[in-house]
Amino acid sequence: MSTQTLESVEKKIAALKQRLVRLGRIRPGTLSVQYRNPAKKMTPFNQISYTLNGKSRSEYVRPENVAVVRREIANYKTFKSIISELIALSLKASKLQCSTQSHHQPQATPSTRT
Repeated sequence: MSTQTLESVEKKIAALKQRLVRLGRIRPGTLSVQYRNPAKKMTPFNQISYTLNGKSRSEYVRPENVAVVRREIANYKTFKSIISELIALSLKASKLQCSTQSHHQPQATPSTRT
Protein backbone atom coordinates (compact mmCIF):
# COMPACT_ATOMS: atom_id res chain seq x y z
CA MET A 1 0.00 0.00 0.00
CA SER A 2 1.48 3.35 -0.96
CA THR A 3 1.60 6.19 1.52
CA GLN A 4 0.06 9.38 0.29
CA THR A 5 0.69 12.89 1.44
CA LEU A 6 -2.10 15.28 2.27
CA GLU A 7 -1.06 17.42 -0.69
CA SER A 8 -1.34 14.52 -3.18
CA VAL A 9 -4.76 13.58 -1.84
CA GLU A 10 -5.94 17.20 -2.10
CA LYS A 11 -4.74 17.31 -5.73
CA LYS A 12 -6.76 14.19 -6.53
CA ILE A 13 -9.82 15.73 -4.86
CA ALA A 14 -9.41 18.90 -6.96
CA ALA A 15 -9.11 16.83 -10.15
CA LEU A 16 -12.29 14.91 -9.32
CA LYS A 17 -14.17 18.17 -8.68
CA GLN A 18 -13.10 19.37 -12.12
CA ARG A 19 -14.45 16.15 -13.66
CA LEU A 20 -17.79 16.86 -11.95
CA VAL A 21 -17.90 20.37 -13.42
CA ARG A 22 -17.37 19.00 -16.95
CA LEU A 23 -19.81 16.12 -16.59
CA GLY A 24 -22.92 17.72 -18.06
CA ARG A 25 -26.53 16.74 -17.41
CA ILE A 26 -27.22 13.63 -15.40
CA ARG A 27 -30.26 11.39 -15.15
CA PRO A 28 -30.77 8.36 -12.94
CA GLY A 29 -32.57 5.33 -14.23
CA THR A 30 -32.70 2.47 -16.64
CA LEU A 31 -33.69 2.73 -20.27
CA SER A 32 -35.64 -0.22 -21.63
CA VAL A 33 -37.79 -1.25 -24.55
CA GLN A 34 -41.40 -2.03 -23.68
CA TYR A 35 -44.24 -3.26 -25.87
CA ARG A 36 -47.79 -2.00 -26.14
CA ASN A 37 -48.74 -5.60 -26.91
CA PRO A 38 -46.23 -7.66 -24.87
CA ALA A 39 -47.74 -11.04 -25.74
CA LYS A 40 -46.95 -10.54 -29.43
CA LYS A 41 -44.01 -8.16 -28.89
CA MET A 42 -45.69 -5.62 -31.11
CA THR A 43 -45.36 -1.83 -31.09
CA PRO A 44 -42.13 -1.31 -29.12
CA PHE A 45 -41.35 1.95 -27.32
CA ASN A 46 -38.54 3.25 -25.11
CA GLN A 47 -39.12 3.91 -21.45
CA ILE A 48 -36.93 5.22 -18.64
CA SER A 49 -37.60 4.05 -15.09
CA TYR A 50 -36.08 5.71 -12.05
CA THR A 51 -36.65 6.48 -8.38
CA LEU A 52 -36.39 10.01 -7.04
CA ASN A 53 -37.14 11.05 -3.46
CA GLY A 54 -38.57 7.60 -2.74
CA LYS A 55 -41.00 7.70 -5.67
CA SER A 56 -40.67 5.36 -8.64
CA ARG A 57 -41.43 6.81 -12.03
CA SER A 58 -41.50 5.62 -15.62
CA GLU A 59 -41.53 7.94 -18.61
CA TYR A 60 -41.85 7.48 -22.34
CA VAL A 61 -38.72 8.44 -24.31
CA ARG A 62 -39.11 9.57 -27.90
CA PRO A 63 -36.87 7.73 -30.39
CA GLU A 64 -35.01 10.94 -31.27
CA ASN A 65 -34.14 11.45 -27.57
CA VAL A 66 -32.83 7.94 -26.81
CA ALA A 67 -29.17 8.83 -27.46
CA VAL A 68 -29.37 11.89 -25.20
CA VAL A 69 -31.05 9.94 -22.40
CA ARG A 70 -28.44 7.16 -22.68
CA ARG A 71 -25.67 9.77 -22.34
CA GLU A 72 -27.36 11.34 -19.30
CA ILE A 73 -27.69 7.91 -17.66
CA ALA A 74 -24.01 7.21 -18.35
CA ASN A 75 -23.15 10.62 -16.88
CA TYR A 76 -25.15 9.75 -13.76
CA LYS A 77 -23.21 6.52 -13.31
CA THR A 78 -19.96 8.46 -13.71
CA PHE A 79 -21.25 11.05 -11.22
CA LYS A 80 -21.94 8.36 -8.62
CA SER A 81 -18.49 6.86 -9.16
CA ILE A 82 -16.78 10.25 -8.79
CA ILE A 83 -18.77 11.05 -5.64
CA SER A 84 -17.83 7.71 -4.11
CA GLU A 85 -14.16 8.35 -4.87
CA LEU A 86 -14.43 11.91 -3.52
CA ILE A 87 -15.84 10.64 -0.23
CA ALA A 88 -13.07 8.07 0.14
CA LEU A 89 -10.37 10.65 -0.62
CA SER A 90 -11.95 13.23 1.70
CA LEU A 91 -11.93 10.70 4.52
CA LYS A 92 -8.28 9.93 3.77
CA ALA A 93 -7.41 13.65 3.73
CA SER A 94 -9.19 14.18 7.03
CA LYS A 95 -7.32 11.28 8.64
CA LEU A 96 -3.99 12.52 7.26
CA GLN A 97 -4.66 16.04 8.52
CA CYS A 98 -5.72 14.80 11.95
CA SER A 99 -2.67 12.56 12.29
CA THR A 100 -0.39 15.41 11.17
CA GLN A 101 -1.92 17.81 13.66
CA SER A 102 -1.73 15.33 16.54
CA HIS A 103 2.02 14.84 15.92
CA HIS A 104 2.71 18.58 16.00
CA GLN A 105 0.57 19.64 18.95
CA PRO A 106 2.12 19.66 22.40
CA GLN A 107 0.82 17.17 24.91
CA ALA A 108 -1.86 18.59 27.16
CA THR A 109 -0.98 18.56 30.82
CA PRO A 110 -3.54 17.18 33.22
CA SER A 111 -5.33 19.88 35.14
CA THR A 112 -5.22 19.86 38.90
CA ARG A 113 -8.32 20.52 40.91
CA THR A 114 -8.23 22.65 43.99
